Amino acid sequence: MNTPQDSSLGRDVAYPSHYDPALLFPIPRAAARGQIGIDTHALPFVGHDRWQAYELSWLDQRGKPQVAVATFSVPCTSPSLIESKSLKLYLNSLNAHRFDDAERVRAILVRDLSAAAGAEVAVAFDLPPMRTGGAVGASLDALELDIDCYGPPDAGYLSAEAGTRVAETLYSDLLKSNCPVTGQPDWANVEIRYEGPRIDRAGLLRYLVSFRDHAEFHEQCVERIFADVMARCAPAQLSVEARYTRRGGLDINPWRATPGTAPVAALREFRQ
Repeated sequence: MNTPQDSSLGRDVAYPSHYDPALLFPIPRAAARGQIGIDTHALPFVGHDRWQAYELSWLDQRGKPQVAVATFSVPCTSPSLIESKSLKLYLNSLNAHRFDDAERVRAILVRDLSAAAGAEVAVAFDLPPMRTGGAVGASLDALELDIDCYGPPDAGYLSAEAGTRVAETLYSDLLKSNCPVTGQPDWANVEIRYEGPRIDRAGLLRYLVSFRDHAEFHEQCVERIFADVMARCAPAQLSVEARYTRRGGLDINPWRATPGTAPVAALREFRQ
């Protein structure tokens, strides 16, 4: 079974000189989900991992370079996530390969990414629009708080006011976690939409900040947030999306929500 420690993360790797789908490194989701208490065979959420690729290039049949940006959507039901450095290396392996046209490149990406993830991956040659007009909802970041817990994530901070029922969106730009292999920081905006008992905002912000020194992949952090909020606050509906900043020409935007929830609008934050 592939583990993060088996990947190319944190290692010197030669720049690929030819197209090579074997560079893609899938990591099974089951082990991390087991640590969170999520049953892989009965997922409590729907969702996807939306990748935004800013550095994509290949050659046409006359050898002229072509460039594009792309969005990849990996369903959360896929048995594996795709390790980010391996995806970067794979995309770079296209740089010197000749293709008939852009549609052929897109078809190759769909085939290779779907094989790695173990489920159908959607690929489009565009990016979501940039958010304009400011975020929707209430920011947690202006709360005046003393905070001294930066890891591990402490779900004990989470609580909700019994007997109340609200529908609101809360967000923070203060989410940070670390790569579990290299220790490099990962930065994100996180948006939590829910309906149910009113969540204590101070406790939610303290909980999100407690990821600051935590080592876990983006997708796993979002699933942990979803599971902890569901367990501690019992909302009737919940949606959690984190929009991570770019590294190596890629950013990852995992989204998890209670079944039946409409997908969130695909938008890029100003830091993306």
